[in-house]
Amino acid sequence: MAEFHEISPNASAGAKTLNWIDNRFPLSVLFKAHMSEYYAPKNFNIWYVFGVLSLLVLVIQIVTGIFLVMHYKPDAALAFGSVEYIMRDVPWGWMIRYMHSTGASAFFVVVYLHMFRGLMYGSYRKPRELVWLFGCGIFLALMAEAFMGYLLPWGQMSYWGAQVIVNLFSAIPFVGPDLALLIRGDFVVGDATLNRFFSFHVIAVPLVLLGLVVAHIIALHEVGSNNPDGVEIKATKDANGIPLDGIPFHPYYSVHDIFAVSVFLIVFTAIVFFAPEMGGYFLEYNNFIPADPFQTPLHIAPVWYFTPFYSLLRAVTTELMYVLMACVVLGAGLAVLKGKMPTIFKAIIAAGAVVVLAMMLSIDAKFWGVVAMGGGVVILFFLPWLDNSAVKSIRYRPSWHKYLYAVFVIDFAILGYLGTLPPSPLFSRVAQIGTLFYFAFFLLMPWWSRVGPFKSVPDRVNFTAH
Repeated sequence: MAEFHEISPNASAGAKTLNWIDNRFPLSVLFKAHMSEYYAPKNFNIWYVFGVLSLLVLVIQIVTGIFLVMHYKPDAALAFGSVEYIMRDVPWGWMIRYMHSTGASAFFVVVYLHMFRGLMYGSYRKPRELVWLFGCGIFLALMAEAFMGYLLPWGQMSYWGAQVIVNLFSAIPFVGPDLALLIRGDFVVGDATLNRFFSFHVIAVPLVLLGLVVAHIIALHEVGSNNPDGVEIKATKDANGIPLDGIPFHPYYSVHDIFAVSVFLIVFTAIVFFAPEMGGYFLEYNNFIPADPFQTPLHIAPVWYFTPFYSLLRAVTTELMYVLMACVVLGAGLAVLKGKMPTIFKAIIAAGAVVVLAMMLSIDAKFWGVVAMGGGVVILFFLPWLDNSAVKSIRYRPSWHKYLYAVFVIDFAILGYLGTLPPSPLFSRVAQIGTLFYFAFFLLMPWWSRVGPFKSVPDRVNFTAH
C-alpha cells in the first residue's frame, strides 16, 4: 500500500487538494518527470515546435470530430445531405466542419516539417530508433485516418478517389481481388464501404493513433531529446546528475511552445475564416457535388498530402520497369564484384537478383506502382539503419549533404504538385525521374552518408542566448 504524505493544516486549499490527489494518483510525479524536471537541450531552435503543434492539431481533430459525429449520417443516401445540414443548419456547424478539414491539412503540414527536422538533425539515430519507428507508425496511421475520413462527405472526389485507391489492392497477385472486396464490403464502393470507413475513422484508427502518440512521447522522454548539434546532453552532468547543457522543459520550453501555438492558431483561424478551401487544395470543388456512380470527374486526384505518393504510383510504367530492372542488375553486379564478403553471400545476392527480375517480368506494372506507393512510406521505417554517417546533425556533415537534402525536398514538392495534375507525357517523365531520385536517396544512403569530410562535433552543445 502506498504511503500517504501529510500536509500542514495551515496549507492553502489548493495545496491540500493537490496533496489529496498525489496520495491517490502520481500527478506531481508525472508533472516533474515530463515537464519541470525533464531536462531538454538548451539549444532548441524553431524546428522543435512542430511536435507540440502536431499534438495540438490532434486535439483539434478529436474535439471537432466528436461534434461532427453528432450530426453526421453514415449512410450512402444521407451522408452528403447530413454534411450540408451541418454546414447550413447546425449552429456554428460550418466552422466546426472547416476546422476539421483545415486541421487535416494542418496535421500533415506540421508532421512533414517535424519529420524533416528529424531527418536534418539525425533524430532517428541511436538511441532514438524506437522514437522514430513510433513516429513513422503515427504517420502511417494518420494517412489511413485521412484517407478514410476523405470518403465520408460522399462527394464526387470522395467516391471516385475511394474507387481508384481501393481498386489498386486488386492488383496484388493471388489475394488482390478478395482483399479489395473485403475492404469495399461489396462489389462496388457503396453503403457498406462508407460504414466500414466510418467505423475505422471514428473508432479503430484514432485508438491506434493515440496509443502510438503516447508510446512516441514515452520513448522520447526515456532517451531524451536530440538537438541541432546531435550531442548527447546526458553525457555531461553535474554533481546532482543534471545535464549541464539541459534546461527544464517547464517553464522554458512550455513558454516557447505557447508562443508557437499562438502564431499557429492565428494562421489556422485565418485559413478557417477566409480560405477554408485553399484554392481547392484543402477542400476540392468536386467534393461539393454529391457522389454520382454514373459520372466520372474529368480528373481524379487525392488531396495534396497524398499526391507525392500518388505520383510514385503513376510513375511506374512498363517502360520504367526496364530501368528498374537495369538498376537491380547493376546493383547486384557491383555488390558481387566490389563487395568484400564471403562467396555464399555473393551467391545469395545473385540469386535474389534473378528472383526479383523474374517477378518484375511476370507481374503487371500496376502492382509495382502500388509497391512503389507503399514503399515510399515504408522505407522511412528503415532510416535508422540506412544512415551510416559519422555524425548525426547536418551541421557537421559536408556542405554537399545540405544541397542533397534540399534537392530531396524540391523533388518531394514536385512529385506532390504533379500528383494534382492530369497525366501527360512530359509530366509522367518528370515524375519517373523524381521517383528514381526519391528511392535512390534512401537506398544509396548507406554509401553517400559515409562520404566526408565531416566536421568535428563539439563535446558540449553550441548555444548563444537570444
